[in-house]
Amino acid sequence: MNVLTSITVLGFLIFFHEMGHFLAAILQGIYVDGFSIGFGPSIIQKKFRDITYSFRAFPLGGFVSFPDEELNNIDPKDPNLLKNRPIIQRVIVISAGVFANLILAYSILIINVTTVGIPFDPEPGILVLATQPEKAASLAGLEPGDKILEIETSTLGVGDQAVSTLVKEIQNSSDEPISIKIERDGSFKDLTLVPKNIDGKGTIGAQLQPNIRKETKKTKNIYELFKYTNNEFSSLLVKTIQGYKGLITNFSSTAQQLSGPVKIVEIGAQLSEQGGTGILLFAALISINLAVLNSLPLPLLDGGQLVFTLIEGFRGKPVPVKVQMAVTQSSFFLLVGLSVLLIIRDTSQLLIVQRLLNQ
Repeated sequence: MNVLTSITVLGFLIFFHEMGHFLAAILQGIYVDGFSIGFGPSIIQKKFRDITYSFRAFPLGGFVSFPDEELNNIDPKDPNLLKNRPIIQRVIVISAGVFANLILAYSILIINVTTVGIPFDPEPGILVLATQPEKAASLAGLEPGDKILEIETSTLGVGDQAVSTLVKEIQNSSDEPISIKIERDGSFKDLTLVPKNIDGKGTIGAQLQPNIRKETKKTKNIYELFKYTNNEFSSLLVKTIQGYKGLITNFSSTAQQLSGPVKIVEIGAQLSEQGGTGILLFAALISINLAVLNSLPLPLLDGGQLVFTLIEGFRGKPVPVKVQMAVTQSSFFLLVGLSVLLIIRDTSQLLIVQRLLNQ
């Protein structure tokens, strides 16, 4: 059921993306002859007012099609053909899908904040979420739920900065003792950590996070609502862009973190187990990812079509068809090849996990 939920969410996000293109064209009076969710053979197809609406066999995708003047007996100079519209109007149509996903993600975050609330401000110290057996944290006596308040007699701050301070101290103290003060069930204790040296950096085998209460609170007013949503949206968008940027600057490392359709559905299924909040979070994350992905300058994506259109605007004439075809074909094989590899890798990992669980 959770897998079905995540697939449904993915389908809705793709529908919303394509609806952005569709409405941007229709509202400007540009001819459209097809609106499809998915690829492959049509399962459901309906024609209404010269536009064919279809739902296809493979729902993880979609497209809006525009009429070919030769096949549809349309005057090649008809001003309502997309190619005959001013560059700015074509840019609006091409970019509308990306903006639709960004607007949807922001709206989802607004709904999540309104219904669930926002976390309380971080309290001093760092919360220990989990420790690994026989690792430095466990050997020192740290337990899940402990709050680390001081390190080497220096009081830790709050939030991510406190975690960063402690992590740096641990990494720089391989095989050297570190004194810390913790709070456990209202009492205070002094412990000594001895980080183990792994690849030149100290580690303690513990999962840490800012000391934030599990409970949430309602926003005081509309200003706080939009302030928190803006921060969350900006953070997710920046991290997503940085992730794709890493494919160029540090491909070998970032490629290991890429997720294909199988992995995305698995993540969605896991988040949907948390109920409405998890589903909303999954939808917002994927919607932002769809927006950033489609902005990439690859011909099969919106970003690639935007590049061709802008080049045409500067040149005063379209990019030669042969050049477009050559670049598009290479892009197609790149994306399909990457997708197949990710599907094989993610499916293999799932099968391995299931085999281990069944042993």
